[in-house]
Amino acid sequence: MVEEEKEKKKSKKKEEKEEMKLSELPGIGPAAVEKLEAAGIYDLMGIAVMGPKELSELAGLGEAVARKAIQASRKMLDLGFQDGLEFAEKREEVFRITTGSKEFDNLLGGKGVETKAITECFGAYGSGKTQVGLSLAVNVQMPVEKGGAEGKAVFIDTEGTFRPERIRQIAEAKGANPESVLKNILVARAFNSDHQILLIDKVGELIKNGEPVRLVIIDSLTAHFRAEFSGRGQLADRQQKLNRYLHNLMKMAEQYNLAVYVTNQVMANPAMMFGDPTTAIGGNIVGHASTFRLYLRRGKKGSRVAKLIDSPNLPDNECIFFVGSKGVSDEDEG
Repeated sequence: MVEEEKEKKKSKKKEEKEEMKLSELPGIGPAAVEKLEAAGIYDLMGIAVMGPKELSELAGLGEAVARKAIQASRKMLDLGFQDGLEFAEKREEVFRITTGSKEFDNLLGGKGVETKAITECFGAYGSGKTQVGLSLAVNVQMPVEKGGAEGKAVFIDTEGTFRPERIRQIAEAKGANPESVLKNILVARAFNSDHQILLIDKVGELIKNGEPVRLVIIDSLTAHFRAEFSGRGQLADRQQKLNRYLHNLMKMAEQYNLAVYVTNQVMANPAMMFGDPTTAIGGNIVGHASTFRLYLRRGKKGSRVAKLIDSPNLPDNECIFFVGSKGVSDEDEG
């Protein structure tokens, strides 16, 4: 009985939050709502996490009005501290998407890639980064009991790596309908870093329009930033822009309970005399923003090795996996 009451209270609270519209906030009229929606802000949380200056510029409001609207949204959302038990309850909402390999899933805590988190894979060309992304795009559509999240995937392609024929092959090998699997993957080709940043707002738009997006794949995260900001003189600008982008990704993952999977390019560190000189692009900014950080490399006899470099709750470890017609798996098909 107590559990039932708790559930009722929770769903009532959730309904109240969902019913609140932007136009109900003090000082936010139809024109301001239109401007906010054009900027990718559709709910109270989007307003609550803003600063007054940012909101006044976006919505064309005075700073005093913006401050009132922010305070009102924070009050409605009850954005204060919560005890550890409440937080643990909230963590139960998290979905886990299987990679297709039990070994790889175990490396990530047993069930795969988490929602409300950024999972980053970096490695040299041919290490399997994109293949992991394509496998996740298929697996996210599976039922929860089979390691999916019964949702759609968004694939932001910065390097021209998305291949529909590969998705078809993975879907067929898993016994799924290739056409409906492809229909549930929404692909966008980003042509520069500004376009890449803009596409994140579009994800919010898709969700607002009823698309059950549970996974966002960015392949690759740093390619455009690396090409557009070359040389030491532009490094600070690049890192600042990358930092803001990653914070928006994290906010989106939390807000919409979706998983973010990003691939990252690498470079060789010339100062490294011994060991593996491979270093991820983006420095500490990308390292700190990623919830789970994995280094992928080629192993023996056609295998791939995934090494967990950083995680908030898991020990550093590594595993072997294979890439075949089923996508990522534990079996060598060769």
